[in-house]
Amino acid sequence: MTRYLAAPARTGAERLPDGRPLGWAEWGPAHGIPVLLSPGAATGRRLGFGPEAVGRLGARLISLDRPGLGASSPAPRRTLADFATGIGDFAALRGLHRPAMVGTSQGAPFAPACAASEATGAPAVVAAADEVAAPRFADALPGPLRRLVDLAVADPGAVGQTFAGFTPEAMWDMAMAGSPPSDLAVYQEPAFAAAYRQALEEAFAQGPHGYARDTAPAMGRWDIGLSSIRIPVDLWYGEEDAGHSPDRGAGLARSVPGAVRHLVPGIGGAVLWTHADAVLHAPRPHRATRPDGAP
Repeated sequence: MTRYLAAPARTGAERLPDGRPLGWAEWGPAHGIPVLLSPGAATGRRLGFGPEAVGRLGARLISLDRPGLGASSPAPRRTLADFATGIGDFAALRGLHRPAMVGTSQGAPFAPACAASEATGAPAVVAAADEVAAPRFADALPGPLRRLVDLAVADPGAVGQTFAGFTPEAMWDMAMAGSPPSDLAVYQEPAFAAAYRQALEEAFAQGPHGYARDTAPAMGRWDIGLSSIRIPVDLWYGEEDAGHSPDRGAGLARSVPGAVRHLVPGIGGAVLWTHADAVLHAPRPHRATRPDGAP
């Protein structure tokens, strides 16, 4: 165990009403306050966060393998809304009543999708891969990414094929190449790096197509009624995060009524692991501030 993560206390798979298994891993007390986790790109259920914070807060963190990753069977052509339906089924089967949810990186859009459908309660959206296909980013993306996003909108299946050749090693290399030094200090800690690599290997257990299909709905236009969300939403971005959102979530925050965006100095996309206590705290009435108190 590092101060950032620990091996899960419990793992398993729940069979959904349509027959598909959905893999999960848990940390914290078995009867604690449930908080679901939608992990980052191609990292399965075993990469949790905040083991000490989970214990202090009495939280039961439940990390999920999205369809086609790890222990969860594929669901071709699925959308963000389809995922939310599955999570509603999972919560009912596990006896969870609209649990809170954390979504990070490429897994982040799935959290507001669940909130919009009322499958879950208040979400924390951390280092979120933004809706880069939205019109507000029309002129903000570099040419190669713009073409890939346009393809995701026009033909989600085709963009999935673009990523079908990826491997766990390629994912690791991409993460390391795109991260600032503050994030690398977390990711390259030996115990963290070993767990991160294991999570990638397990996510790719069924081959690369699960990751490829997982990318398409997040990269295209989101089928989420963001403006219909009526529960507290917290967005967390590190000020040094240059990869997940061109405006570090400013436009995303405006799209959700009452959403609060937190900008954390001195860190990038690794903010989930460096600020676990703050992320796990229940949303509360507040104005947007930085952790150092600045507006």
